[in-house]
Amino acid sequence: MQTWQIGDVKITRVVELEATGGSKFILPDATRDACQELPWMYPHFMDEAGNLKMSVHALVVQTPDRCIVVDTCIGNDKQRNVPTWNMLQTTFLKDLEAAGFDRLAVDTVMCTHLHVDHVGWNTMLVDGAWVPTFPNARYLVAEEEWRYWDANEEEGYGPILDDSVRPIVEAGLMDFVGMTHQVCDEVCLEPTPGHTPGHVSVHITSRGEEALITGDCIHHPCQMSRTDWCSSADYDQAQGEVTRNALLERYVDSGVLVIGTHFATPTAGHVKVRDEGGYWLDVGA
Repeated sequence: MQTWQIGDVKITRVVELEATGGSKFILPDATRDACQELPWMYPHFMDEAGNLKMSVHALVVQTPDRCIVVDTCIGNDKQRNVPTWNMLQTTFLKDLEAAGFDRLAVDTVMCTHLHVDHVGWNTMLVDGAWVPTFPNARYLVAEEEWRYWDANEEEGYGPILDDSVRPIVEAGLMDFVGMTHQVCDEVCLEPTPGHTPGHVSVHITSRGEEALITGDCIHHPCQMSRTDWCSSADYDQAQGEVTRNALLERYVDSGVLVIGTHFATPTAGHVKVRDEGGYWLDVGA
């Protein structure tokens, strides 16, 4: 478990899955040979052979008066067309509890977007029905994101909306918000479209310190050095590249802690300029 303190806000990472290799389907340009040309990524974000390391995790943001879960991973018991994600039986909820978080005490769930690996634990299977995992929380999704998927549902990964999103809407727990929505004094949303139409990142500010939770506008730190390496899952690859370039230009040498939603341990760092051009993630070790 990792934690970061941003002023009065504590951020805790709760991991569902970590893996090395197998990322070529999501970042097809990030071949082993191409990644080995980015030696700064070793050992944290790739192995010696150039295989990328990635993670699926949730981030719990504790403010003085809120408990917010950002992105809810893949989830258990769900029919998925990715074999390694199908009908998972992980210890995620026990790990969440071990980290000190009672799911009944969570008051806000924020989904950066509505892809399969960001909404799974929105719900859990109880007596054959999908029920809210966090029944005392308001679930927040950008309205633009919901409008797109509600009208263009595809089941390439499985029945994601039916088992992980619509049950929340039907339970009356979903709030559709603007892409710059202020969640609370310390937390607001930042538009980062391209990966999906209504994709947002989560910006935390407290006592002069700042952090940014990326969502999937940057899947892997390699995309900091190669912003042209686009995800095969991007809705609009050109917009995704524009978003990455703008985000990195905005946060380079800014002191803002960048926390990747799929970045392997150590997960967070500061954006720096590479001598060779482009950017890299300085994790301080």
